[in-house]
Amino acid sequence: MVHVLNSACGFGASRLPDGSVRFRLWAPAQETVSVAFEGGDLAPMQRSTDGWFEATARVPDGTRYKYRLADGSMVPDPASAGQAGDVHDASVVGTGAYEWKHPGWRGRPWTEVVIYEIHVGAAGGFSALREDLPRLHALGVTAVELMPIADFPGKRNWGYDGVLPYAPDRTYGSPSDLKALIDTAHGLGLMVFLDVVYNHFGPDGNYMGAYAPQFFRADVNTPWGPAIDFRRREVRDFFTCNVLMWLTEYRFDGLRFDALHAIQEQDWVEEMAAAVRAACDRHVHLVMEHHNAASLLRKSIDAQWNDDGHNVLHVLLTGEDGGYYADYIDDPAAKLARVLAEGWVFQGEHSSYLKGPRGEPSGALPPYAHVLFLQNHDQTGNRAFGERLTSLAGAKEMDAAIALQILCPQIPLLFMGEEFGSRTPFLFFTDHHDELADAVREGRRQEFAGFAHFTDPEHRERIPDPNAAATFTDSIPRPDSPERFAFYQHLIALRMKEVVPRLPGARSIGADAIGPKAVLARWLMGDGAKLTIVTNLGSETVPVDPPAGRLLYSTGQTGPMTAAYLEVAA
Repeated sequence: MVHVLNSACGFGASRLPDGSVRFRLWAPAQETVSVAFEGGDLAPMQRSTDGWFEATARVPDGTRYKYRLADGSMVPDPASAGQAGDVHDASVVGTGAYEWKHPGWRGRPWTEVVIYEIHVGAAGGFSALREDLPRLHALGVTAVELMPIADFPGKRNWGYDGVLPYAPDRTYGSPSDLKALIDTAHGLGLMVFLDVVYNHFGPDGNYMGAYAPQFFRADVNTPWGPAIDFRRREVRDFFTCNVLMWLTEYRFDGLRFDALHAIQEQDWVEEMAAAVRAACDRHVHLVMEHHNAASLLRKSIDAQWNDDGHNVLHVLLTGEDGGYYADYIDDPAAKLARVLAEGWVFQGEHSSYLKGPRGEPSGALPPYAHVLFLQNHDQTGNRAFGERLTSLAGAKEMDAAIALQILCPQIPLLFMGEEFGSRTPFLFFTDHHDELADAVREGRRQEFAGFAHFTDPEHRERIPDPNAAATFTDSIPRPDSPERFAFYQHLIALRMKEVVPRLPGARSIGADAIGPKAVLARWLMGDGAKLTIVTNLGSETVPVDPPAGRLLYSTGQTGPMTAAYLEVAA
């Protein structure tokens, strides 16, 4: 059953049919609230018994306002459609007029997805990224995924410190600039996805506790503070409405939900997804980061980021065994075979890193329920010095891993800069100030205190300061190997020609470790063809009889290599 959202979602400033604007705020800890317009006018709000405040005023788009609480303090609208400045400043009525040039865009099926993850700030903002779209289209990717853009404090941030989830950050451009970016992408046949964060708010600019402490749980903590209380209808609707806003107002083609496992009430995921399917009559895709929740993939979510796949490939490529990589260091070829055959390594088994069981059985899921990556913002940026795999692994090993990633039936994701072999680090950056800046800097360095390489405090001092402007500018990708573009371009084109048309209905027919770092995997494709991929990420040659079928692609004959074969059904 789909929950019916109250009165056009009912949060923030909404234009009514008669031209007036209705302001609504859930503030159960307040007895009085007013809308304070820039210039000094106040509009008292009526309080309902369940803590909702409402007022109506005839004001034009662009009007700046805040909410005045009972003690005289002024706060922005938590459902602000946009800010006049930063997170502490006035909210703005409306997102600005925009006439869509491609209103008939219906999206693309999930099996056609090849994702390119990008940080909008590192790309220069909405307009600069819009100008770069033809290059990404020429690369062959079919979906551009934006790291979070919800309003965050300061000028630089990964986006996971957002505090106003309805407001695109002004540092990147206006709401109309964002719509133009998405519209231009659709004109090129590109989808645009957005990473959203619903498991916590950032530490600076979140005023919710002042007027709605009931938004949070006092009995459950997360790594980022008190858990958001998804038991409450108002909380559920706040985030479901946000999902619908991005998909309908901005016409995003899909969302990636950050750390969905940190939300206690997992039934909200199904409720939200049902609301999306009811509201959207085009291809819309929902992707999650989770601890291997196969049950959600069977019910309501299209795919999960495959951390297991990344982690075992990283171990095979680098030999690293610190942190969560320790779970994958034992017999990594067998673990890679399980990833290719069944999706995940951990399907309920004990994880030493998590100190408990991880995952659910995934063998019955289609291979394209998993998003496979060699790099992303987390796996690169959460390293002390943000090193990319181009700096950690050999060139031949990288070629073999990339060919496996792009030609196997899982959904490939590239991280910005991969396509031209960037060696630029991707560092953790913020723009906090004063005591919070000090706390973030020291907290970042303490994160690595348990790693053998950083037991020396003087060595930890070398970890870049997240708040330094240079930490951000040093993270902007450089085209260190522009000739790599053609390599990726060719592999993606081959995927689109030979793999993608056969993906619907594809399933694994087995994968085996055939050497210390070598795997042979086979899939029965939807049209009856058989795809076989042999991958060896080690330097020792592993003898194997050539599989049946036509050779689609090979990175080499000996040492690190990947070869893909297709046997077409008669």
